[in-house]
Amino acid sequence: MVIAADQPKTPPKSEATEAGNYFVSNYPPFSFWKPDQVPAVETVLQRPAPADVPLGVYFHIPFCRKRCHFCYYKVYTDKNAAEVRGYIHAGMKEMAELAAKPYLAGRKAHFVYFGGGTPSYLSTPQLEELAGRMKELVPWDEAEEVAFEAEPGTLNERKLECIRGIGVTRLSLGVEHFDDHILESNGRAHRSGEVDRAFRFARTLGFEHINIDLIAGMMNDTDEKWKAAVAKAVELGPDALTIYQMEVPYNTGIYQQMKAKGKVTAPVADWPTKRRWVNHAFNEFEKAGYTVTSAYTVVKDPKRIRFVYRDSLWDGADLLSCGVASFGHFGGVHYQNQADVGPYMQAIDAGKSVIFRAYQTSAEERFVREFILKLKLGVSRPGYYKQKFGEDVLARFAPQLSRMQEEGFLKLGDDEIRLTREGLLQVDRLCHEFFLPEHRQYARYT
Repeated sequence: MVIAADQPKTPPKSEATEAGNYFVSNYPPFSFWKPDQVPAVETVLQRPAPADVPLGVYFHIPFCRKRCHFCYYKVYTDKNAAEVRGYIHAGMKEMAELAAKPYLAGRKAHFVYFGGGTPSYLSTPQLEELAGRMKELVPWDEAEEVAFEAEPGTLNERKLECIRGIGVTRLSLGVEHFDDHILESNGRAHRSGEVDRAFRFARTLGFEHINIDLIAGMMNDTDEKWKAAVAKAVELGPDALTIYQMEVPYNTGIYQQMKAKGKVTAPVADWPTKRRWVNHAFNEFEKAGYTVTSAYTVVKDPKRIRFVYRDSLWDGADLLSCGVASFGHFGGVHYQNQADVGPYMQAIDAGKSVIFRAYQTSAEERFVREFILKLKLGVSRPGYYKQKFGEDVLARFAPQLSRMQEEGFLKLGDDEIRLTREGLLQVDRLCHEFFLPEHRQYARYT
């Protein structure tokens, strides 16, 4: 690990990367979602369909060639073609049952997302079968975005043509890094040459939006290697770049290695280094004409390129989410499906609900959720929250905002809260300050 001259060689414990989650992906925290709230989902589904709430469709494909050492998602690397096809059929049975409920019947998809795992792990016949069935159940002919996650090593010309042919508009390539040793030592299945081939052919197919992901702080990364990866990403010229700072949740391979060795600090970059690396990437892409549009994204053309899936969910859109361990949302009620494929398939076969846990949000929680998630965009308009929720955020959060302004993390205007670059680079830690008191014990930045 190369540490900058102005960084301590041994960072304070709070700045070292330790095991645990820090990324705020939803609110209230998942630990508050409970099995006894599952009936609230069915209550919503029996209501009439709303006229003014966008609907998204998500399908989770939990299959991968390899499990990355830092992966904390539900994935399987040992399933054959028959098992994959059986899973697809089960998922479509689940979607058919939900799509027929009064709350969802007749609604079209505003956005669609294929997530994983590795959606591009599926064969072209499997993808065509899956997409065709989904379109029958919830039409997406008017969708503003159809997003698809892909691992570069699973892509060839025929599969990319298939992905474009089923209607995908946003292709997101899980590149993570361009150094083959770093990719290998972190458990990634692909190599840099596969990235280049997949990206360049995808460019010829007319995708509206090609995004590539990078991860700052992977094991064995250095200043030199990170700068080279950023330079390569700039050279490729994607429509957008998404950068995540490496974290080490408890159910990752890296944590299991730490546990076996009695280690507390993860063998990845510390937080100051990760923030510095993300800042370098932001600066280099800005030099190339890109715009920083959130704590994680740079975009070549902000007027054309949007993240519809993300923005719609942060606005409170409904999400019909199917598949093992998937997360969905109906009318203020969050839910998650069974987390293991065995119980999930058994429930489907028995005609039972596959939902494992849920959470009925209050109006106050929906306000806080939207405020903290949209803070990640870097600019927040108090007037918006006054109009939508009747909340004066400048008064409600005066102590937190004042303290953050004093620390240089944000600037306050008459109707604007604007994060500084330093604030943007650690926004997930700052988001915890706005949690309701009953949720703050779970707001740990580790």
